[in-house]
Parts: sequence; C-alpha cells; structure tokens
Amino acid sequence: MGYKVARASEYLAITGGGIKDIKLAKKSWVLPWQSCTVFDVSPVNYTFEVQAMSSEKLPFILPAVFTIGPRVDDPHALLLYAMLMSQHDKHSNHVNELVQGVIEGETRVLVASMTMEEVFKGTKEFKKEVFEKVQLELNQFGLVIYNANVKQLVDVPGHEYFSYLGQKTQMEAANQAKIDVAEAKMKGEVGAKERTGLTIQNAAKIDAESKIISTQRLGEGTKEEIKVKSEVQVFQNEKAALVARADAALAIQKADLTKSSRVAEVEAAKAVAMREAELQTQVEKMNALTRTEKLKAEFLSKATVEYETKVQEANWELYDKQKKAEAVLYEKQKQAEATKAAADAAFYAKQREAEGLVAMANAQGTYIKTLLGAVDNNYSAMRDFLMINNGIYQDIAKTNAVAIRDLQPKISVWNQGGGGVDQGMSSGGMKDIAGLYKMLPPVLDTVYEQTGMQPPAWIGTLRGAESSQ
Repeated sequence: MGYKVARASEYLAITGGGIKDIKLAKKSWVLPWQSCTVFDVSPVNYTFEVQAMSSEKLPFILPAVFTIGPRVDDPHALLLYAMLMSQHDKHSNHVNELVQGVIEGETRVLVASMTMEEVFKGTKEFKKEVFEKVQLELNQFGLVIYNANVKQLVDVPGHEYFSYLGQKTQMEAANQAKIDVAEAKMKGEVGAKERTGLTIQNAAKIDAESKIISTQRLGEGTKEEIKVKSEVQVFQNEKAALVARADAALAIQKADLTKSSRVAEVEAAKAVAMREAELQTQVEKMNALTRTEKLKAEFLSKATVEYETKVQEANWELYDKQKKAEAVLYEKQKQAEATKAAADAAFYAKQREAEGLVAMANAQGTYIKTLLGAVDNNYSAMRDFLMINNGIYQDIAKTNAVAIRDLQPKISVWNQGGGGVDQGMSSGGMKDIAGLYKMLPPVLDTVYEQTGMQPPAWIGTLRGAESSQ
C-alpha cells in the first residue's frame, strides 16, 4: 500500500495484520495486509427548526444552529468516532438525521416539563440545559459541540402565542390609558376650576408616571443587553480557550509524529547505506577472485592448474558434506523445536483448564457464601432453596413414580359404609363390629394376592386359595 500521510484536518484509521484493534495516525506505513481509511475531523454546522410542545400542550418552533465535530483532544473519543462514524460523510443524511434526532429528542423531553412562560423567561437556563443534554448523548459517538446558538422562539402557524402575548401587553397599556382619560373627564365635570385643576394634576401625574415607567423599561432593556453581551463574551472566551487547548494538543501530536517520521527516515537511510556497502564489498571480492583466476590461468603451468583443480574439488566435496550435515542438524533442531512447541501448547491447555476449574470453584464458593448470607447462615434454608432451584424434588418425585409403576402394585379401597348392613346392627356398638367383619375379607384377599400368605385356619380359607389348590 505504501506510506500514507493525512492532511491537517484528517486522520488515518488503519486495521489489519499486526494491529490489535484500530491504529489512528497522521502518517504511517500501510502494509499489503492492512486497510487504511482517511476521515475528516473538521466541525460542521447543522441548522434545525425543532418543533416542541410545552407542558400546557402549546406548540412552538425552536430555531437552532449547532457546530459539531469529532473530539480531537480525547484519543478515546476519536477512536469511537473512527469506529462508528468515519465511514459516513459528515454531510450525509445518516449523520444529519443522527444529530437532528439527538437534538430534537432532548429538546422535546426538556420542554415537555416546562411551561411556556418558563421557556420564554428562562432562555439562558433553557439553552444551557439543551446544550448539556445534547452533549451527553453525543459523547457516545465521539462528537463534541463546538458552538450552539438557539435563536428566538417562533410561533407555530395557527398557534400565535408569542404574538398574542405582545398584543396582550399593548392592549393592557391602551386600556389603562383609556381608563385614565375617562377618569380625568369624569373628574373634570365636578367644577370649572376644580375640574381644570384636577385635569392638570392628573395629566401631570400621568406624564410623570409614564416617564418613570419609560425610564425603568429603558434601564431594564439596557441592563439585559449588557448582561447578554457579557454572557456572549464569556462563552466566546471559553470556546477560544477550548480551541487553544485543542490546537496545543494537536501541535504536540504533530511534533511527536514528525519526530517519529524523521527517526524512521534516518534509520531507513542508514539501512540502505549499509546494504549498499555490503553489496559493494561482495562485488570487490568477486572482481579480485576473477583477476586471481585469470592470472593463474595465464602464468601457472598445467600441473599447477590440475593441482588447484583437485584441491578445489576436494574442498567442494568437503563443503558439500558440511552443508549436508548442517541440513540434517537443522532438521533435527526444527523437529525438537516442534516437539517442544507441542509440549508447551499441551501444558498451556492443561494450565488454562486448571485455571478454569479454580475459577469455577471460586465462583461456586462465592455463590454459596452469598446464599448463606442472604438466609442469615441458615444451612437448612439454603439447602431447601438449592434443591428447589435445581429441581431435585421434581426429580425425586419422578424417580419414585417410575419405581412404583415398575412394581405394578395392586391397590384396594375399602369402604365400611352402611350399604348392605343389617339394619339391626346399624345402631349402637354392633355397627362398628359389623363394619370390622365386613372389612376383613377384602383385607385378607389383598394380603394373599401380594404376599401369598393364607389366613389362619380358624378364620377360614379364601376362595382364591381353594381354587389354586
């Protein structure tokens, strides 16, 4: 893939072999088995008109402009943004709908608990709460609000609350003026001089009060204007400080990356130079050997050449035998390493299995201690809970039912009711004796069927026993 370098407002998100999760960098080598994505971290303006409803069920429109972008001064937040949002364009419908959904949802929930008067009068607190709640939701996406501007509240068509509120104030002032004029005229009819005097007094009084009210309102307006300007200046200073901190952190990161890049370049240059020197040395050796062989071929006799040839052949045979022996030794070493690796793997598996058994025993011990603590160390109560929770009683009942079914017992039901008993014995002490005698035959019959034992001779012989004989 090559060496990738991101722009000033971009980051590289690298994944693949050799990287545990995601690697964020401004510039880095990207290997063939790795994937690289470039994402922009510059903030974007989002303009919305949120339709909300107060606790009195009065709808209104809240125009707002939010400047939102990734939190570059927090590595964890930037990693979240790279994982969740970097694949989408910042101007796409997906990101726009996500931000709009968060802002609209939090604004509507907040406004639903406030009256229209509270929203209208507490604009500062309202904007602050909207800002905090929206930021809390955006943290899970690695986004931060750089600036938020909530404009003047606007009426929904058909629900002119704010316009009616202004008209109400105007009408109250007009009605009060009419009342004052009517009272002045009424008092003017009392007498000529008195009427003139009262009219002049009331007019002067009204003018004075009007001037006082006008002065008070002008002072309040000036006070609110100064207050708003102060708040805007404080907010701008805070944002400027935040941007300055972000620029400082970015400069530090750029310096670290530049240092790492320069070190890597120097190391690469040194490695290239060392490799060139090694290759040059090999070339010089080969040239020297070539010149030596040429001189030997030109100036030495045939016998010398034959001798050298035989020596070279002997050296070659020795070299070949050494290489074969080294190959056999290398193969044996590899086999030993493979056997050791297999033994290590088996030992690790047994060790993990033992750790799992220990962890399970610890968990069971903690579970039993927790149960004993919940029942105030009552062992019987804990045992009954474990048997009920694990279905032991159900298993015992099923086992007993299967055992009784396999025995195939014969069950007899005896009733010593009054049916068929002589009416003469149905009263007094003879009734119990009659019931006892009536119960004996079926009892003896059941004993004989289940055990094979006959009753004593003085009681008599059962019908079944007689027939079997």
